[in-house]
Amino acid sequence: MNGKCLLEISVETLEAALAAERGGADRVELCSDLSVGGVTPGAALLRAVRAQVRIPVFVMIRPRAGDFVYSGIEFSEMRRSIADAKEFGMDGVVLGVLTKNHRVDVERTRELAEFAKPLPVTYHRAFDETADLRRALEDVIQSGAKRILTSGGAKNAPEGAGVLAELIAAARERIVIVPGAGVNAANIGQVAQRTKAREFHSGLSSVLPYGSNDYRKFEDEVRKLAKQIARLSGTQTTRS
Repeated sequence: MNGKCLLEISVETLEAALAAERGGADRVELCSDLSVGGVTPGAALLRAVRAQVRIPVFVMIRPRAGDFVYSGIEFSEMRRSIADAKEFGMDGVVLGVLTKNHRVDVERTRELAEFAKPLPVTYHRAFDETADLRRALEDVIQSGAKRILTSGGAKNAPEGAGVLAELIAAARERIVIVPGAGVNAANIGQVAQRTKAREFHSGLSSVLPYGSNDYRKFEDEVRKLAKQIARLSGTQTTRS
C-alpha cells in the first residue's frame, strides 16, 4: 500500500459536515436520513454544504430507503439528482442499482456513471447485498464506477476484513475498495492492516448514534480517526 490514506465521513447536516472537516476528514459523503442508510439530500443542503465546506463532497443518490431495485420513475429521479449534484458543484456521487436477482445492474449503473461524468461514482453498500461479491466486483468495474464502499458482505468492516482483503487483492488497481461500516478509531488500524485498504469510510454510528447533535464530540471522534489515518499514511510512506 503506497501513499496517503484517506478518510471519508458520512454526514446528514451542514453542522456535521463542518465538524468532519475541522476534525480532519479528507472527504464527506452527504446524505439525508442516515438511520436508513442514507438517501438523496435536498437541494438546500447541497447548496449550503458546498458554500461552506472546502473538502471534497460526495453526494448520495438514492431516491428512497429499502431495496436497490428501482422503477423507471425512480431511475429518472436518480438522473435528476445527479444533475443537481453537478449543478451544485459536488465532487462525486454515491449510488447502487441491483437487479431483481440480487446482481449488480451493470447496464443501469453504467448509464448513471456516464451521465455523472466528470464526477466519479462510488458504488455503495448495495454491493454487500449481491449473491456473489467477486462477480459483483467485476460487474461494478465494468460499469465504470471508481470506488466500491463495502463491509465485505459482513455486518461491519472489521468482521468482513478477510473478504475485504480478498476483494482488494482481486481489484488490484482497477477500482478502489473502501471499507465501511463500524469503522472507528479503535479498530481502523486493525482493518487497515488486514485489508491493505487506502481509503476508509465511517459514519461513527458505533460511537455516536445517528441523529446526535453533539457536534463537538463528533468532531473529536473524527479527529481521533484522522490521527490514526495519519499514522497509517506515515507507516506506508516509510515502507514504500
